[in-house]
Amino acid sequence: MRLSEEIEIDSPPVFEMGDRVRVLKLIRNDGTFPGQEVGAHLAKKGDIGYIVGLGTYLQRAYIYSVHFLESNYVVGCLSRELELTEDRPPLIPQDDDDTW
Repeated sequence: MRLSEEIEIDSPPVFEMGDRVRVLKLIRNDGTFPGQEVGAHLAKKGDIGYIVGLGTYLQRAYIYSVHFLESNYVVGCLSRELELTEDRPPLIPQDDDDTW
């Protein structure tokens, strides 16, 4: 895994807990997923999962724990490997009426 020169953790995380995400590329076991051989496929391009945890890698990048319901695997992914599948609802409901 090659990281960019940017220190991603200087900015807020791209994804939030509970976000529904899609994998943009094949994710293979790099040796950190227990019970599977190195190189085994953990998630394929297009798989859908939910963000269940957030960590960091080398104090540079966020690692998102993604729970893939179909396989029941929880896999660590970088933000560049994921995309949001649906818009987040606003934290505070908005009225269409602009008057105070």
